[in-house]
Amino acid sequence: MLISYRRLTQFKLFVLTLRVKNCHRSHFRMGQPDKIITFIVNPKAGTQHKDSILHAIEERLDNTRYTPEVECTEYAGHAVDIAARKAQEGVFAVIAVGGDGTINEIARSLVHTPTALGIVPCGSGNGLARHLQIPLDVKKAVDIIDGGYIETIDYGKINEVPFFCTCGVGFDAFVSLKFAEAGRRGALTYLEKTLLESLNYQPETYELETEDGVLKHKAFLIACGNASQYGNNAYIAPQAELTDGLLDVTILEPFTVLDVPSLSFQLFNKTIDQNSRIKTFRCRKLHIHRSKEGVAHFDGDPIMMGEDIHVDVIRGGLRVIVPPDAPKSSPNVLQRAQDYINGLKQLNEAFMEDITNRNKEILQKGKRQIKRLTNK
Repeated sequence: MLISYRRLTQFKLFVLTLRVKNCHRSHFRMGQPDKIITFIVNPKAGTQHKDSILHAIEERLDNTRYTPEVECTEYAGHAVDIAARKAQEGVFAVIAVGGDGTINEIARSLVHTPTALGIVPCGSGNGLARHLQIPLDVKKAVDIIDGGYIETIDYGKINEVPFFCTCGVGFDAFVSLKFAEAGRRGALTYLEKTLLESLNYQPETYELETEDGVLKHKAFLIACGNASQYGNNAYIAPQAELTDGLLDVTILEPFTVLDVPSLSFQLFNKTIDQNSRIKTFRCRKLHIHRSKEGVAHFDGDPIMMGEDIHVDVIRGGLRVIVPPDAPKSSPNVLQRAQDYINGLKQLNEAFMEDITNRNKEILQKGKRQIKRLTNK
């Protein structure tokens, strides 16, 4: 992914400063090496300014225990290469500074290695970070990394493509394709695409095979959850756990416009599995057969696949830095209500941000028009 020369220079200067400081620290510690932590920054993820992340690393990471490095991605897939190189070098952890797409690129290079994944969430949805209860606040997220508490989690594969949060076929995959083509990120863009495309999308009939047998379903979407949510607190597989060695499969059957309010409410308060239009089950492996090739998604990124799709879960394949005191039990009713309120609040903030940005665009356009007219 390309970044401006000014921004790239800022990153390089910061990295140089960190490395110079850490050379002196290593010397005064009589040559004993620090644990190296590499932060991989996706400059295009989300809308958050990355300067605050750099300052948080410098201010809050314990420099008596860790040597920080910062690397920027310059193109799609670059994080895969950087993380693989760092895992070969044996660094303590590689930190994904970005969204679920950046996390996927980094994590796929760290599976079955001693190098841990850390997350500073600043993407559009932050599904895995939210499931792991990693704060969206940058400073608090860096504090979690500084704590260094590691848990080993499962990951999945869809036709051998790794995923760590969710994958699926049907409407959610179709929307992920439209979202990728939109050129704009954020919750509001995703909601806009969801509402527009839902008016015309036609459910498909799928044949599903698990270790327990074969069944057919006409479905709006089929989601496979390693983690519980898409992101933005939209819980498509509310009972999913990252350490049980199972896929949580959610089937949304055809529905009417009258079902939309209840489905929306239950999606955000972790009770969508209680809706009559929803069918759920758990399995270790799932084979999906459909009538024609089309789009699927892994961690929100679209990918074209054929008629046959195989999904399975690999147990205990990834080490992740997590909060040491995150509650393991299911949330109570009050917590579910709070999650729903938080989701609405975030959506409202996205609307306000979008309105502000559009007003700025209109204002800038007006200024340009006035300038052209006055120059004539």
